[in-house]
Formats: sequence, C-alpha cells, structure tokens
Amino acid sequence: MEISKRLPLSESPWLVRSLVAVIVVTVGFISLQMWQGKRDYSLADCTSASPPHGVERDQQWLPGDGVERDQQWLPGDGVERDQQWLPGEVARALVHYATSRILPQQNKAEINLTLEVLSVRSPCNFLVFGLGYDSTLWNALNAHGNTVFLEEDPNWIREVLQSQPGIKAHHVQYQTTISMADALLLNYRRDESSCSPTGALRSSKCELALTNLPALIYETEWDVIMIDAPRGYFDAAPGRMSAIFTAAVMARKRKKEGSTDIFLHDVDRRVEQMYSREFLCSSNLVGSTGRLWHFRVPPSSSGGTDGFFCPRDMSNGE
Repeated sequence: MEISKRLPLSESPWLVRSLVAVIVVTVGFISLQMWQGKRDYSLADCTSASPPHGVERDQQWLPGDGVERDQQWLPGDGVERDQQWLPGEVARALVHYATSRILPQQNKAEINLTLEVLSVRSPCNFLVFGLGYDSTLWNALNAHGNTVFLEEDPNWIREVLQSQPGIKAHHVQYQTTISMADALLLNYRRDESSCSPTGALRSSKCELALTNLPALIYETEWDVIMIDAPRGYFDAAPGRMSAIFTAAVMARKRKKEGSTDIFLHDVDRRVEQMYSREFLCSSNLVGSTGRLWHFRVPPSSSGGTDGFFCPRDMSNGE
C-alpha cells in the first residue's frame, strides 16, 4: 500500500459521498439479483449460510453480537417480516463511511474490479492480506460470507477492532524483507522441489511459505484472495513475496469446484510483478485496472502445469 493507512483525506468529503452512493447502488443491485433468483455461480458454488426457519433463501437477515445469524432481524418502519433486509455488514459499512473522512486505499475502478467477482461468488471465503481503511468495505461486499484479514501490525489490529469489532483479523509475522526478494527467487529456482505448489504450507521448508498462520487459514479453501499487504515500498519492509507464494499454493491445492480469484495490488512495483508472474502466472491474468491485477488460478488437479506453478514457457511472462 503506497498510501499510509492512517492518512486522512479530510479535504475530499465529496469522495465519501460518492463511495457511499456506490455501496448503496451495489447493495441494491445484489439484492435485486438475489430476489430474482437468477444469480450465476459460474465461477464457483460457494456455500452460503442457512436462512432462518420459515424464511426463503433469497431473503437477508442481520446477525448481532453474540446472536446466531438465524435469530435476529433488523425491522424497518412499515416493513413486513418476510421482506428483504439490509445485511448487517452493509449497514455498518454505510454508517462507517458516511461518518468518516478516511477513504479506502484503492480507487473506484480497482474496487469495482473486485466487486464484479464478489457480486457473483459472495457469500464465499474471502482472505485479505492487509487490514486497512477498506476492510469495512470488503467485509460488506461479502455480506454473510467468511471474510478474514491478515495483518503484520498487532497495534493496528487492536486499533481497528476497537471501532470495528465485527472484523475478523489475525496477526502474521513475515520472515522476509524486500532486500531479500532477488535471492529468495533465485533459491527457489535452484531447488523448486522444496516449494511445491501442492505441498503442506504449515510444515513447508520453503523460505517463501507462511508457516505461522492460524490453523483455520490453512483449513479453509479460499474462493477469493486479496493481496494488498504487507508493506513493500522500502528495503526493510517485509514485501509481498511470501503472501503471493502462499496464496498461489492455496489456489493450487483447492479441492472444491472452480478456480481461485486472486487480486494483487501495487503491481507498479518490481517485486509484485516478478513474483506474480512466477507463481500466479501471466496465463492466469484475466483482468487489470490501475495498480490492480486479477488472476484466476485453477487447481493443480486441472492439469496443464506438470506439477509446477506455471507452464514452463509462461512463468516469466514470455
């Protein structure tokens, strides 16, 4: 993230109103799709939560703190119980951005690129590397789904959770620095056997693998992954080498039907370009805008890579 997490854009209130408008239109669009029962799960069939007893599947409900999802509703003036409700994650996002002068790090076009996928796959398993001012937005756009954030700064996690207790975030410690990026990639190419695309991450001997994540991260099959952290704009920063490699392994080990959609931000930087071409593959790049690339990575079981991350003639974008 080139923009500091704590940088307020206090002189741009019109952007806040624009973002709120985008969210409202998005919610209306998704709700209409659900009401019509015409959602296209062509990318993957993510498991959605069960509706309350006696309530149709295309209705929405609002979970509350300490209350099961099927036990609480948010009524409105003159609204019948069997009509659709605004998801809790969306309601909280509307309030958050309507009362804040701090905006997400990504611009509108970049957010919309991810929205196109989430509008089809949500509710699904959404893993986000980085906890920032856009976290409330990602949580809302995957309403009723499982959105989890991985953050390098424990103090920042505590600060965010004080104002947004519904966010699910975990601390991650990176063992790399940007200054190591070239050497790490060279070591991988010398001995690719230790960095298998289908190997167990928790017990991996690969220098690039994240082996200290909570068990639930390894046990969950992630449908969408956003890589917008850790920091990577100075030599001592952790860099996104391990995040990219780990996301690639998660996608290649997928057992559920369909591919994994992986979004990588800050692709104007050399390390992001180099590592994404090595592990996410140029052949899997299906969309881009601004500083965001969208990869759709199939599982290794689909064939075509002979046990490698990428086809041998495409790993370096050639």
